[in-house]
Amino acid sequence: MKDFTLTTYRKLLIAVKEAGYAFFTFEEWCDGKAEGRYVILRHDVDLKAAHSLATANIENELGIRATYYFRVVPESNQPEIIKAIAGLRHEIGYHYEDLSLFNGDEDKALEHFKAQLVHFRQFYPVRTICMHGSPTSKWDNRNLWKTNSYRDLGIIGEPYFDFLIQDNVFYLTDTARMWDGDKYNIRDKISQQSAVNSQQLSSKQLNNSTAQPDIHSTFDFINWLQQKSDQNIIMITTHPQRWTDKQSEWIMEFIFQSLKNIIKRWISRRS
Repeated sequence: MKDFTLTTYRKLLIAVKEAGYAFFTFEEWCDGKAEGRYVILRHDVDLKAAHSLATANIENELGIRATYYFRVVPESNQPEIIKAIAGLRHEIGYHYEDLSLFNGDEDKALEHFKAQLVHFRQFYPVRTICMHGSPTSKWDNRNLWKTNSYRDLGIIGEPYFDFLIQDNVFYLTDTARMWDGDKYNIRDKISQQSAVNSQQLSSKQLNNSTAQPDIHSTFDFINWLQQKSDQNIIMITTHPQRWTDKQSEWIMEFIFQSLKNIIKRWISRRS
């Protein structure tokens, strides 16, 4: 069986449930509804929005609600698909990249951010947001909040500021088309919050964010879950563009991501 197929994704979700985890949206966590042993399932819809509808349908069949963050670019911002995913009772949020789009111009970026909130709130009462890493840009989109507050705009949470800074959170992302692709990761890292928040993480937090078990493939992930880990709070981030049962799409994504990893590795070494 190949990794990064919808078949494998379904098996992963079933393994999470069988390991005793409940699923909550990020919005539900912000509202204080998440408790016990749970997973926040987050999707960053960077490209190929139709793939997100496929994962959303699988989740709906399994009685799972997830959080989907959409970019403003056409490859992500597909109104009919957003409506369909919201209709399945999933949370919709804004995957913002405004500083990168406006080359660090904070005033223009903030106005653009506000306009996009109005746009996405046509489909769902958006209350949470999540930065897009924009790996080829020198601008960290989270820096928009150094002198502004997203809470003034009716936003109750941003994962990198409100969730991943906790020392009891275990974070796994399929960045680089693997679950241990940290060396290819430019900004989607817990430890980088110190730079964004202008404060240092405690050594306990830093150790927790870097000391991960050996999880490379989704099958490793499933095996780890079956061992009944002692991690009680997990955020799982996927990029649905990577998950498909179609052979031609799977091959193209594999090739594209392999090339992208080379570029991101080069950028990471220079930064």
